[in-house]
Amino acid sequence: MKRISFRMLLLLCSVLFVANTASAAKKEKQSLNIVFIGNSITQGALLDKNDAPPVYTTEYLKSSKRFKAVRFSNQGVSGSTTVDFLPTTRRLFQRTIAAADLLSVEEGTLLFSVKLGTNDSAEKGPNGSPVSDTQYYDNIKLIIDTLLSRYPSSLIVLHKPIWYSPNTYNGAIYLKAGLNRLNSYIPQLDRLVATYAQTHPGHVFQGDTAAYDFFRINFKKYLFPEEGNAGTFFLHPNKEGAKKLAVFWGKGILKAFEKSTAK
Repeated sequence: MKRISFRMLLLLCSVLFVANTASAAKKEKQSLNIVFIGNSITQGALLDKNDAPPVYTTEYLKSSKRFKAVRFSNQGVSGSTTVDFLPTTRRLFQRTIAAADLLSVEEGTLLFSVKLGTNDSAEKGPNGSPVSDTQYYDNIKLIIDTLLSRYPSSLIVLHKPIWYSPNTYNGAIYLKAGLNRLNSYIPQLDRLVATYAQTHPGHVFQGDTAAYDFFRINFKKYLFPEEGNAGTFFLHPNKEGAKKLAVFWGKGILKAFEKSTAK
């Protein structure tokens, strides 16, 4: 049996040291700066602003101990659609850009958390509704393309819309046709993630996919009962529901971030 020479042992230790140093650098904590894009669910309708889902999502991400700091801007606007966030309509995109510009100068990774579709799916009422599944795809794609053009190193996480009761009818008309339309958007989000995996690898990721079924099953516990034109409907998360939704979003964001930093 050959004895290992001192020189060989020293070389082996050096290699291990370099490998461990590289691994430690890879796991070094970074800061995360999030712009939440969404509608009343993101805004936190019927809740105090400190109970909005983005607040709890940020708390979840901080508790993961993965980040040096987590900052956020809640750009959720009640009643908004993908049409409202289009750069060409100049309704909500400009304020989103203003928020992103402020966060982009901070240390860390800029990330856009996107959850749109509820109001797009309505039969009548919200701006541009009803939005077809193909138009939904085109709208989200234009938003993403413009964001990536302006912030080329940013990450974009697409969360799937959550369930609402098929009798939802408040100031806008949703009903069963709206819920069916909402479900038609989900394959479009999958398609978008697959498209950007080819054109912009490492930048656009699938976020939450589980909250839809969670709220469908547990709606009486986690969604507000609201009186509408077709009876009591369920659409907006209550405080405990906002906390649950935040965990779904947080897990999706964390998974996307880890994928973006994986070598």
